[in-house]
Amino acid sequence: MSEEAVRRLYDELIAGWNDRRGDAFAAGFAPEGAVVGFDGSEQQGREAIAAELERIFADHETTPYVTKVKSVRLLGPDAAVLRAVVGMIPSGGSDIEPARNAHQTLVAAKQDGEWRIVLFQNTPAQFHGRPDLAERLTRELRQVSRASD
Repeated sequence: MSEEAVRRLYDELIAGWNDRRGDAFAAGFAPEGAVVGFDGSEQQGREAIAAELERIFADHETTPYVTKVKSVRLLGPDAAVLRAVVGMIPSGGSDIEPARNAHQTLVAAKQDGEWRIVLFQNTPAQFHGRPDLAERLTRELRQVSRASD
């Protein structure tokens, strides 16, 4: 049940991004939760996270994520780590854009009986000097994208 709850937190976070709603993106965070974004920026606290996402959505055309959860690992009864890979299909495009691929890590903790995100990190999958790894990840995300069509 804990693994399902952590996956649900991640699904809700991604839905918030895909729906361009900062409040929905931030809803699953602990009050003191933190985000490290794709560009290295950091936000601390649910309200700051929601405000920053709303600013991003107002100032930038964002693209929905194509996601694949790679693992959910319980670290004990009250802590878990979820790892996922993500890609994006640019607006008007029909294929995953490899430059936007990323690894995402979500750390969750059970607080007052509810699972909450304490850290979410979105790291670009650059694979410097290893184009085979970049292509492998892009192929993997293409399969996910095509399966959801």
